[in-house]
Amino acid sequence: MSDERTYSYGYDNRHRLTHYRQMQPGSVLTESRYLYDPLGRRISKRVWKSQEERESLTGKACLWLNPTPEVTWYGWDGDRLITTQTDDTRIQTVYPPGSFTPLIRTETATEALAKTHHRSLAEKLQQDAGMAFVPELVALLDNLERELNAGRVSEQSRQWLAQCGLTPEQMKNQMAPAYTPARKIHLYHCDHRGLPLALIDVKGRIAWRAEFDEWGNMLREDNPDNLQQLIRLPGQQYDEESGLHYNRHRYYDPGQGRYITQDPTGLAGGLNPYVYALNPVSWTDPLGLEQFLFSNADEAGLFAIKMCNADSIENNLEYGGLICKKDENYFYTGPLKGNLAGVNPYKAACPDDSKRVGVYHTHGYFSDTEGNKVLKRNDAYDSLHFSPQDKSSADFFAKGEKEYSSYLGTPESTYFKYNPKTQKVSEMK
Repeated sequence: MSDERTYSYGYDNRHRLTHYRQMQPGSVLTESRYLYDPLGRRISKRVWKSQEERESLTGKACLWLNPTPEVTWYGWDGDRLITTQTDDTRIQTVYPPGSFTPLIRTETATEALAKTHHRSLAEKLQQDAGMAFVPELVALLDNLERELNAGRVSEQSRQWLAQCGLTPEQMKNQMAPAYTPARKIHLYHCDHRGLPLALIDVKGRIAWRAEFDEWGNMLREDNPDNLQQLIRLPGQQYDEESGLHYNRHRYYDPGQGRYITQDPTGLAGGLNPYVYALNPVSWTDPLGLEQFLFSNADEAGLFAIKMCNADSIENNLEYGGLICKKDENYFYTGPLKGNLAGVNPYKAACPDDSKRVGVYHTHGYFSDTEGNKVLKRNDAYDSLHFSPQDKSSADFFAKGEKEYSSYLGTPESTYFKYNPKTQKVSEMK
């Protein structure tokens, strides 16, 4: 059987990898497809793997592609991947505030998660009685259940139960027991860049450890508990099927130490649009955006709001993120999506080796309080200006900082800067 393999990559119109295939003459070895949300974050992948069988008559080995894919789903908190779920397990990652370095890992069997649905007291009594209760009774039972769980039953509830000839103790015995699934909990031990080197279990035992080179290639792995530890350099998730690392905005090839597609910020990404970090021994790129983008915060802020303002107007949603600084270089985090009334850009995180020096957000389109698009004169949100809340939050985070600014994109595609020190707003071009 030949080992001459070929690899093909397919992309969508936003240059995101959507299809990968590994082949050898006459056979498809692996095929995968990737799905993204409107913010460009990967939310699912499907992988079809080949299997070897032998013909009954000749005994000749042949490969065939299993028609049932392995499906993985992903959950996000801003730009940080926090949940990975398959048919077998759900892995959740906890990060320190404002960091891309993983701290705690919990793993739960998917089958056990299915048992965690809790029947409320009202649901249990209705099912036991074989009848539906009126909404008023359901509300009373829901309130009683909350009080029983808190260990504090109000006098009003006690009187109501007494009228029915019941006691709180009797009702508590009717409550369905809560099911807590078994979880494997591990603590991450990472190097100075945030690359995981070991997983420590609750007994202090090393359950997984590995060695990597400067570019994130795994050199050795010790995995006695058969754990699936896929986090690599900050912001990266290892894909076994391709050997690539998913890095938020694009894919990184550790074998080459570079990205397989150009920096999505275009010319702002520098002279080499495929470069990772200039020195991966001390620098990282958790967003898949080359960090050394701008010479000042205003350039980074203006570029960030221009990048997402068109989508903000079209969808009538607010978007926002942070402006970060490392040494004398400035860059922005990817935009978070809010709702028509606001966004919390402070849920984003600057990389550990950088500092937050500003915030940016957009105001969607002119709309009423119900989210209906309206003419400018009927706008309920004063969308062309910084709101008092926008300014007060910037004032708060600017305290004690040498530099801090807030940037705004509006429905008229005009752009503004608010300086907390001078309390002045200026238009940007």
